Amino acid sequence: MAKQDYTNHQKKIIARYYENLDAISLTKLQELTTELYLAQTEAQANRLWQRVEKAMVKMKIAPELVRHIMASRDAKVLAANLQDWLKQSK
Repeated sequence: MAKQDYTNHQKKIIARYYENLDAISLTKLQELTTELYLAQTEAQANRLWQRVEKAMVKMKIAPELVRHIMASRDAKVLAANLQDWLKQSK
């Protein structure tokens, strides 16, 4: 692939995105947790849980914790852990 030439403005935007990636991922997990509570069908919930797993892996959550949360597939367990992660991020 050809090398991308970005303007200084674009480079700053990209840098800020990666600086705030943890906060972005936490926000995404909060939204997914809310959507899990509101999911009306099992198919919707399955798709949401797949996205939750990807988000947790991207956040570099401990693999055993990811496995525990995914094994339980309980939105309350996810929400409790999410609260802990939010406290740690501040």
